[in-house]
Amino acid sequence: MAPAAACLIGWPAAHSRSPIIHKYWLNTLGIAGDYRIEAVPPEAFAAFIADLTARGYVGANVTIPHKEQALALASADPRAQAVGAANTLWFESGRLRATNTDVEGFVDNLDESAPGWDRDQGEALVLGAGGSSRAVIFGLLERGFARIHLINRTRERADGLARHFGSRVQPAEWSAIGSILPKTKLLVNTTPLGMAGQPPLELQLERLADDAVVADLVYGRDGFTPMLVAARSRGLRTADGLGMLLHQAVRGFSLWFGRRPDVTAELRALVEADLAK
Repeated sequence: MAPAAACLIGWPAAHSRSPIIHKYWLNTLGIAGDYRIEAVPPEAFAAFIADLTARGYVGANVTIPHKEQALALASADPRAQAVGAANTLWFESGRLRATNTDVEGFVDNLDESAPGWDRDQGEALVLGAGGSSRAVIFGLLERGFARIHLINRTRERADGLARHFGSRVQPAEWSAIGSILPKTKLLVNTTPLGMAGQPPLELQLERLADDAVVADLVYGRDGFTPMLVAARSRGLRTADGLGMLLHQAVRGFSLWFGRRPDVTAELRALVEADLAK
């Protein structure tokens, strides 16, 4: 019998760091297995998923533009259904299942980077209303946050997410950020602003309380965006997007290969080195 294998399905998918992560865990845990990249166009995705087992795969990660289609083609768990997208597929009793591990990637990274971040829950401010924002909001609601301010450049998208998640999510205009920051205990950026090649994310972080936590889903070569650098210079605790990337991979690996891996400093250094190329 051939060793178990998983893959990343995307279009395009060539620049993913997922193979580095999963092959590191396979090696350190002594598991005979493989993780590959499969570039699959949208019109061929359904057929590819139908033949996943025949292709030798025990499961897969799914990235842009297939996340919504994966949700429709597999039996999705409550997290994937609430987020409206699936990023992980696996087989359970012969049935193709789907989940979204961005949720635990976000909260587990915060648990590691800023322990107790959800202990004295004040108000959260989430910037952006895309797919990543859905995962963040779901995670914050699970952790019991009573008020989540949601701000997006296009107000209609924020309004739509607020209707989806309920009254604890309160949309606001971009111009309201300054007035919301002083009561914010957790600030989360899910937009591409601040990423290399994108406009900067300019915020008045001095308005945040001294015990606020700042999280950015964007990551640079060393993980830290200008917003996180500014937050750290103020002595604020932070969580970066690279940590979320590593933590979101944990459950998929355990579903496919039967062992729960650890996110280590050595693994992070490997991914950082690849980002620096």
